[in-house]
Amino acid sequence: MAESVYKVIELIGSSTESWEEAAKAAVERAAVSLRDLRVAEVVEQDVLIDGGGRIEAYRTKVRVSFKYEKSGPEGLA
Repeated sequence: MAESVYKVIELIGSSTESWEEAAKAAVERAAVSLRDLRVAEVVEQDVLIDGGGRIEAYRTKVRVSFKYEKSGPEGLA
């Protein structure tokens, strides 16, 4: 069985519509520059509130994991 190594990063997405859209924005942006995304875990949600007490933006913090690829003669990523 081949061994695998994964890296986990935290991202915060924002949306004026919903927490789901904020999470989607974070994952879709990560997918532009990272390959082989595996899991996105929602770890925190909050909202930005304007001076009038209205919700300005929904924010979702996600942990995204992706597979490390071998590179170089030693196989280090």
